Amino acid sequence: MSHQITEQEILDAQQAWGEGIVKIGNVFQGKGDYSAAAEAHIDQFYNYGKNREGSVLFKPTLAAEKQFRLTFEGALSYFVGGNSNFSEDHGFAIKPWSKVEWESMGTHIIGNMAVAMGNYYFTVVGTGDVVKVEYSFAYTKNDDGELKIILHGSHIPYAGA
Repeated sequence: MSHQITEQEILDAQQAWGEGIVKIGNVFQGKGDYSAAAEAHIDQFYNYGKNREGSVLFKPTLAAEKQFRLTFEGALSYFVGGNSNFSEDHGFAIKPWSKVEWESMGTHIIGNMAVAMGNYYFTVVGTGDVVKVEYSFAYTKNDDGELKIILHGSHIPYAGA
């Protein structure tokens, strides 16, 4: 079954993804179950599937030792930390952030797959400092017609020599 993707669906998903990152941080600050919030976020946006064994190519921003995360466990660790298998993770989503803004450089849609690239800006709670990060995301729709991330690549911009 083919499900055509629209650019508006991608923009809506990006907005909701950013709101989800902020929500995880809010739950953390409120001393709630931020790990469960992160699990729900990953389940909603990423293509790991109901059994969490699906395929996602995930290259998070602040990972050097294990910079590629191909499992749900690896993605969860990146967002909330606390996993000894990924000792470099401090919990990107629990920094926390007050806002995520997207700046699209372009989107290509080919049937049931779409690729989007640009910058996103994360605002730090308390200081208002903004961190610019480059992104490349690829999306597909699953059998239920839900838009899911199959590639998440994000990087700190090159600083020069």
